[in-house]
Amino acid sequence: MSLSASLNNALSGLTATSRRAEVVSTNVANALTEGYARREVQVAARSLGGIGAGVQVVGVTRQVNTGILGDRRLADAEAGNTGARADFLSRIETQIGTPGDGRSLSDRIATFETALISATSRPDSQARLQTVLDTADALASHLGTLSDEVQIARAEADNSIASQVAELNNVLAGIDKLNAAILAERSSGRDANALMDQRQRLVDRVAEIVPVREIARDHDQIALFTTGGAVLLDGLPATVGFSPVGVVTADMTLASGDLSGLTINGMAVPSGDDGVLGGGTLGAMFAIRDDLAPAAQEGFDALARDLMARFSDPAVDPTLPPGAPGLFTDRGGAFDPLAEAGLAGRLTINAAADPAQGGQLWRLRDGLGAATQGNVGDTTLLTAMTDAMQAARVPASGPFIGAARSASGLAADVLSNISGQRQQADLRQSYATTRQAAMTELQLADGVDTDAEMQDLLLIEQAYAANARVIQTVDSLIQTLIGL
Repeated sequence: MSLSASLNNALSGLTATSRRAEVVSTNVANALTEGYARREVQVAARSLGGIGAGVQVVGVTRQVNTGILGDRRLADAEAGNTGARADFLSRIETQIGTPGDGRSLSDRIATFETALISATSRPDSQARLQTVLDTADALASHLGTLSDEVQIARAEADNSIASQVAELNNVLAGIDKLNAAILAERSSGRDANALMDQRQRLVDRVAEIVPVREIARDHDQIALFTTGGAVLLDGLPATVGFSPVGVVTADMTLASGDLSGLTINGMAVPSGDDGVLGGGTLGAMFAIRDDLAPAAQEGFDALARDLMARFSDPAVDPTLPPGAPGLFTDRGGAFDPLAEAGLAGRLTINAAADPAQGGQLWRLRDGLGAATQGNVGDTTLLTAMTDAMQAARVPASGPFIGAARSASGLAADVLSNISGQRQQADLRQSYATTRQAAMTELQLADGVDTDAEMQDLLLIEQAYAANARVIQTVDSLIQTLIGL
């Protein structure tokens, strides 16, 4: 081997080790940077005419375990989905209240029953009759608050869907631009790894909204498909469509067309949590808006219907005209089976017994349909009302098991249904977050290990010194030749 060839070999070694040192420093500097993938220099032996000519840097590659990355993204989507469901159910459970806290649904029914019993012992007491009216109104107001909370949650979910769809479209457009930029950098021979890090962060954001699988294409391009089978990006980004409504009422449903579903490139797609874009936070919002919240509303409406039925029975109050409402009304009217949706939010006290609405308190004792005041010592109606609250009745509607329940028992079933769903959601969330943490830890284990990088740096230093020593030796030989 000639001295010039030896010199070229050593120079190529210096160049390669310098590049490796640069990459190690970049790895260490970005050890805590989110989305950064460890870099590694790829080198290969160089030859000219079949003769060794040193080493060449083939490229710098990102070290990413695509299997773990894909599983972590699916875990992110599941954790977001279960977390949103659990948060909603916990919110409604808190609004219903825990028995014994004085403000819960069960406590308000118990307070109303206590007021009836107290008034029965002194039917002539205006104060006790007023307490009956006030506790009945508090019960109706609490059901109205629960109904309002459910519809507020549905409206928030609808708005969240709109914002997530807008973000999804923006992020997909950003990934498409990065695909193009990466292709341009690769074509010009430049390092595109930093752009690929940015793209990975954007794909991670998509995966929180919708669970996706990343498919590698030629020239470091990627395609994105949802686990439900929808194409989000393959050459061109898809456009997801959604139209928010702003205000949501109990009677508004997706099936009726009052609420918007999703479209992809203008074509309607199944929009539930089990649809092609379900499984992430976007699917959870559809589940809240179209499934969980309506189911909770159905239970509240069934309880409101049951209360109306207990007091509109002629056997309880013979003074009521046929078809007239009892103590509880649907905004002053009788119950309409075709308009049960949202009944809990419309439940009000009969104006005939409410002095604030021009009624008289004595009608709680003498009958809501009575024209004149009767015997102030008559406890017949108050006793019948108390018995009506405590009587076991099979609810005519709602998500119940069909067993006969008192009013307080039915309220307990409403809470039990929500609590049971919340506990199941908490269990699923616990599993999802544990899996997410495990996948994240596995991914981080493939990231930058500063100890390993320092060890590599020591080896690089030794290789650099050895190549420099070769150059010094060749230089010494050349100087000897010149001096001859």
